[in-house]
Amino acid sequence: MREFVARPEHGVVWISGASSGIGRALALKLAGEGFKVAVTARSHEKLVDLQNEAADLSGSIIVLDGDVTNAEDMEHTVAAIEYQHGSLGLVILNAGICLPVHGETLRREDFKRSFDINLGGVVNCLVPAVRLMKTQGHGQIAIVSSMAGYGGLPTSAAYGATKAALINMAESLKFDLDRMGIRVQVVTPGFAEAAAASGLAMQSPHSAEAAAERIVAGLKGQAFEIAFPGALALRLKLLKFLPYRLYFRAVMRWAEKPVSGSHHAEAHPAE
Repeated sequence: MREFVARPEHGVVWISGASSGIGRALALKLAGEGFKVAVTARSHEKLVDLQNEAADLSGSIIVLDGDVTNAEDMEHTVAAIEYQHGSLGLVILNAGICLPVHGETLRREDFKRSFDINLGGVVNCLVPAVRLMKTQGHGQIAIVSSMAGYGGLPTSAAYGATKAALINMAESLKFDLDRMGIRVQVVTPGFAEAAAASGLAMQSPHSAEAAAERIVAGLKGQAFEIAFPGALALRLKLLKFLPYRLYFRAVMRWAEKPVSGSHHAEAHPAE
């Protein structure tokens, strides 16, 4: 049976971490396709700028300020969507930060902030969103993780751990959400996150707009995982079949390669 694919008539799209980067590009892309898009971030000014930029598009942008680390904020956000618009068709949980971690200078705050935003922030959004979608009997949720979650990479002890948790979370929830008519997908970009977090060579740099194109295409498809670039995803997944001795050696050789090109996209921000 074909899984649910959100369309404009199914209700609002809600995107967290929409003030810049991939989240911002996704909001403009979906508004251009006729969706009413609710955007959340801590930077009100950036969200208003985004709303103004979308003024001539076929869809629209709704500004809903909020901090994903504040569960009450996220409850209020979903309540506002339900009260003002009635239904929630698609949720893209994108807010996150990338804080490099070095073993020589471990800091508790780097781990705490990463887990509070990247993992706790997703849970704070997910709980009220699933509650509303359960009442509706349908919905679509995309959780933005990263290829850094496939396995341990240099300097990504905090970031990669949160992204691995998100992949596991999405996989685990799929069993129950399928029965509720709620489709869940995991998005694992690699062009920016894996490279920025670990120093891996970037074979084919992409812009946030190109990433948004890939993600929106994946949301319309039937695959559980939306991974890009595909070649990088395959290489990182194959590495996990190696014995640890060979895995660590291969990753270190890869990480030491010079970065090709000068483009470095930022990890999706919470601000």
